[in-house]
Amino acid sequence: MEKDPRLQRIVEAQPYPLVFATISGAHLYGFPSPDSDVDLRGAHCTFLPALLGLTVRDETLEDSRIIEGLEMDIVSHDIRKFMGLMLKRNGYVLEQLYSPLIVRTSPEHDELKRIGEGCITRYHAHHYLGFAQTQWKLFHKESPRRVKPLLYVFRVLLTGIWLMRTGRIEADLPTLNVEFRLSYLPELIASKVEGKEKQTLPDTDVKFFEAEFERLVAELEKARDASELRESPEPETVKELNDLLLRLRLSGGS
Repeated sequence: MEKDPRLQRIVEAQPYPLVFATISGAHLYGFPSPDSDVDLRGAHCTFLPALLGLTVRDETLEDSRIIEGLEMDIVSHDIRKFMGLMLKRNGYVLEQLYSPLIVRTSPEHDELKRIGEGCITRYHAHHYLGFAQTQWKLFHKESPRRVKPLLYVFRVLLTGIWLMRTGRIEADLPTLNVEFRLSYLPELIASKVEGKEKQTLPDTDVKFFEAEFERLVAELEKARDASELRESPEPETVKELNDLLLRLRLSGGS
């Protein structure tokens, strides 16, 4: 997917230079449906005139439409905002930064990934716990219930547990399940991958999944409490981000 020449042209057409662009969403998580859209995420370097006026423009750019036959969902943050989200323990931006599905990269992307390791803290567990709760409520209230939010629940919880244990970002659910060995996941993933984006579950044992949800939430909380990850980014990490930001601004993002 990331090598599709159409994606290369879409990236080239963006209004600002991109430090990086990667694919997120279901493709990154390992369970895209045939009709899944392409979630393109990145960080751009806004030109100085857009930053120097009374109103700062283009801190976040969003575009959702069909481009060259691809259903695209594009979100890009200005590099300063992106760095700020990294320092705020935002798991989304770290998953985008470390996504192996790379459409556009640069030496600064590599540097940002290196510095980003210093932004990973035990408090990222709160991000994953919060998102899991949101997806669980979505799954529970729907009728009929869909496979997608249930997979998101388990993907988020396993990513969070893995991060607390290892300090590494891993968002691909089949890869995570090599370690966690949850027997029900392959069937759920196959149902989503072979079906549609809004694939629904057959008559299923909701109580079983509820018990699994509660068990994995407890595992994530336990992993957070036992984690040896830092409490917050080190001052040196903040300095390195600031130095990189200044270099990007002064070079015009190129």
